Amino acid sequence: MRHAAELAVKEVNARGGIRGRPLALRIMDDSGRADVAIGLAQQLVNDPAVVAIIGHLNSTASLAAGRIYGEARSPVVMISPSASSPDLSGVNRYMFRVCPSDLSHGTRLARYARQALAAKRVGVIFLDDDYGRGLRLSFTAELRRLGGAQVVEEDPMLSTTTSLEPYLARLAQKGGVDALMLATDRPGAELALREMRRLGVHWTTLGGDALSGIEATGALAEGVRMSVAWLVDQPGDRNAQFVNAYARAYPGERPDHRGAAAYDIVYMLANVLMTTTDRAEIRDRLSRSSYDGVTGKIAFDSNGDVPAKPVVIGTVREGQIVTEPGQ
Repeated sequence: MRHAAELAVKEVNARGGIRGRPLALRIMDDSGRADVAIGLAQQLVNDPAVVAIIGHLNSTASLAAGRIYGEARSPVVMISPSASSPDLSGVNRYMFRVCPSDLSHGTRLARYARQALAAKRVGVIFLDDDYGRGLRLSFTAELRRLGGAQVVEEDPMLSTTTSLEPYLARLAQKGGVDALMLATDRPGAELALREMRRLGVHWTTLGGDALSGIEATGALAEGVRMSVAWLVDQPGDRNAQFVNAYARAYPGERPDHRGAAAYDIVYMLANVLMTTTDRAEIRDRLSRSSYDGVTGKIAFDSNGDVPAKPVVIGTVREGQIVTEPGQ
């Protein structure tokens, strides 16, 4: 997020900035925690120099901070690149996001498991937070709606969980599964993959966009499928220009969906700021605007969501996430 946003700001400023004035980023770290996010939000909303927020990254921090931004005496817009919990929809008029919600991710993964993998037995391990619960519920609901598949187990974990072996061993004892859905973050998924390897079980593994970056673990993540809103190998000149510019700015790095979305947010905001820097007017113009960016068309509904944004399935192949064919 930070690298892509900084790249976009440099490009905007190289073209003259905002009516001759440079656009500036203030980088703050919420540690993915609601209490820290609330403190930062209170600082930012009270600073008249701040005209918009790009973030927060996860749903828990976004939900906590978003209420501060939207309910302040002088509210300010928050646009998240990646907070996907359904609970964020319509919380207040100043909260937006450019990513699909977990309802879209869970539904897409369930259809992939049932239709592309022909899975009949599915296990679920989920992180017991806003993200994990939302993804798990949308996944299992759609799988049951499709029919023909059994959810063998749904097991919770915490960020502090040190072993998933009891869950995995129990699934193995029950005859295994055709697919294991990991509605977790990347560390939780890596823990599951390591313990599956130790147990000698080989199940097709699925996950949501919070698994992005797991491809860097090499052979451990080979073959993992995940749902994402954007991948580097998607077609289009706009996408290719961004990927190439990012590679020049950050040699050896590749952007992910969170970075691509942050890049789009900067440009979308820059377009609005060309006509106003008033917080209320920024909010109103954003709600009515449409922007064709790297991640596709961004147009908000009345809940601040982007319901038309597609979700694609990517697979880890030799250290990279590549788009599954036929999408």
